Amino acid sequence: MIPLVKPYIPDSHVLMPELEKILYSGYIAEGQPVYDFEDKFKDYIGNPYLLALHSGTDALHLSFILAGIKPGDEVISTPMTAEPTNTSIAMVGGKVVWGDVNPNNGLLNPESVRSLITERTKAIVLVHYAGMVCDMDAFNQISEEYNIPIIEDAAHALGSKYGGRMVGCNSPYTIFSLQAIKHMTTVDGGFLCVKSEEDLNRARRLRWFGLDKKRSRLENDITEVGYKYSMNNVNATIGLVQMRYVNEIVGKYIDNGKFYDNVLGRVDGVTMVDYSPNTEASYWLYTMRVERREEFMRMMESEGIMASPLHHRSDTHSIFKESQRELPNMDKWYDSFVHIPCGWWVSAEERERIVEVIKKGW
Repeated sequence: MIPLVKPYIPDSHVLMPELEKILYSGYIAEGQPVYDFEDKFKDYIGNPYLLALHSGTDALHLSFILAGIKPGDEVISTPMTAEPTNTSIAMVGGKVVWGDVNPNNGLLNPESVRSLITERTKAIVLVHYAGMVCDMDAFNQISEEYNIPIIEDAAHALGSKYGGRMVGCNSPYTIFSLQAIKHMTTVDGGFLCVKSEEDLNRARRLRWFGLDKKRSRLENDITEVGYKYSMNNVNATIGLVQMRYVNEIVGKYIDNGKFYDNVLGRVDGVTMVDYSPNTEASYWLYTMRVERREEFMRMMESEGIMASPLHHRSDTHSIFKESQRELPNMDKWYDSFVHIPCGWWVSAEERERIVEVIKKGW
C-alpha cells in the first residue's frame, strides 16, 4: 500500500551518532541544541523572531495568549483543520466563530470572514490546509482595515510561500508543527513565529513557567502564568539533522504535487483545486475533488494506494455546539475532497502509476 503520510527519518548512520552524543552529554533539556535549531530554522524561514516549542499546539496556545484573546472574545476560524487549531481557542476562553470556506479549495473564504466581524472579533485564524496557502492578499487587507491580527496555522505548510517569501514572515503570529507525519518531524515539536522582539521575549518566558532563563531562578520574578512548552535537546538534535535534508524532502512533495497538477486536470470525475493568488503550495497532502468519493477510495485501496479525506470537520464536535451555524460551502467541499499520496516516498514511477489508476475510472 502506498501510504498517504509517512515520516522522513534520516539514515541511522547519520542520525544516531548525533543522538548518542546528546543523550549521554548530561544535558538533555532545553539548551544549546534548541537554540542552534532555532537559528537554522530562522535562516530557512527568513524570520529572526521565532521559538522552538514542544508542539505546534503549544505554539497555537501561546499565539492566542500573545494576541490577547480573553474569555468571551470571538475568534473567526475554519472547521477545515485538525482539532488543535480550534481547541486551542477554547483553552484561552475564546469563542469560535465559524467562517465558511472556498468550495473550490476548502480554505477560509475572505468574504465570509468579513461578514462575521463584530466589535468582539479579536483575531482571525487562517489554516493553510494541506500546504495550500489562504488568500493572503485579501486577508491582509481585512486585517489592516479592521485592525484585527491574523494567526496563521501553517502546520501543513512548511515550505509554502506567499509573495515569494516563506510562510512564517507575514502575519503577527504563525505556527508550524513538527509532529510525526509532517513535512519535517522531530518526533514531536513546533515553532512559533512572531513579528516583534517584544512578543518573542514574552513568548520565551511563557514557554518556561514564566521564568526568564537568562537569569538564575534566585533572581527571577514570575509576572504571569507560564507553561512547560519548551523543546528539549533530543528533539532539537533530530531537527538539526533534519535541516540538512529539508530542501530536498519538501522539494519532493512540491515536485510530485506539480506533476499531479499538470496531469490530473484532464481526468473525468476529477476537479482540481484553486490556488490562492500570489502563493505557492508545498503539497503536504495532494488535494482534489472527485465524484463518488467513497467509490474512488475503494478503487484506490484495491490498487494498493491510500486515498482519504483524512480530517474530520471541527464544527461537529460537541465542545463547539454553541458556535454551530450553516456553512453551505463547507458542506459542498467536505462531501467531495480527497487526498492522494504525494510525499517524499512517492517515486516518479509510483506517481505515474497512481495517475494511470485514476484515469481508468471508478
